[in-house]
Amino acid sequence: MEVEFLFLALGIAALFAGFVDSIVGGGGLIQLPALFTAYPATAPATLFGTNKLASIVGTTSAAIQYSRRVAIPWAVAGPGAAAALIGSWFGAKAVAFLDPAILRPLILMLLVLVAIYTFVRKDLGAISTEPAHGARSAGLAVGIGAVIGFYDGFFGPGTGSFLIFLFIRFLGMDFLRASVTAKILNVATNVAAIAYFAGNVELMWKLAAVMAACNLTGSVVGSRMAMRHGTGFVRKMFLAVVSVLIAKLAYDTFLR
Repeated sequence: MEVEFLFLALGIAALFAGFVDSIVGGGGLIQLPALFTAYPATAPATLFGTNKLASIVGTTSAAIQYSRRVAIPWAVAGPGAAAALIGSWFGAKAVAFLDPAILRPLILMLLVLVAIYTFVRKDLGAISTEPAHGARSAGLAVGIGAVIGFYDGFFGPGTGSFLIFLFIRFLGMDFLRASVTAKILNVATNVAAIAYFAGNVELMWKLAAVMAACNLTGSVVGSRMAMRHGTGFVRKMFLAVVSVLIAKLAYDTFLR
């Protein structure tokens, strides 16, 4: 009965995580704390890997849903995804040597700056100002993919939000286009992290399957809602998720 209750509770968490993650990222904010609460004595690497297994199905589904309505800028998404895949593998490997919690103060500061900048710049991501993507755009995408990919493999929460913000700020995308591009890179980071964790730690495959099904359901609902309501809705969700991330990381850093 206890196992069934845990699976049910984690399935509900995965459902909500898939919904949020499909729109602006931040699903790890929900899934990871739920996993650590349910299995406090389990090795962190096992929980990180299980979280990736549960997330990748929903992330892939969201990418497919978006691609049917929003053109994917493959000139930047392709190189960015390749760099993110490599970065994520090394990030996952680093979990075995470093405590991811050391990043909390830095990530907290960065999220606060992102939130302030997005709130002050009312026009940020409202209208696409994308240039014709060439070598410069591809180079920026590779840099973004490598850095955020490493972060996702190593720590994770807020990955989608960071990708969206950086694509808007440096590549001129609107929120909806940045969101679909972020999904492509996020699929790559999840694949790399899963490949590393599956070969090096024991994963909770049955639990991951249940959570993946729930995450998929939430992802389908969320991506359809984002496409229906457009850029303004995605921007509001982005600010809401970043605010919750800031509150959660502040609590973990200063009060726990």
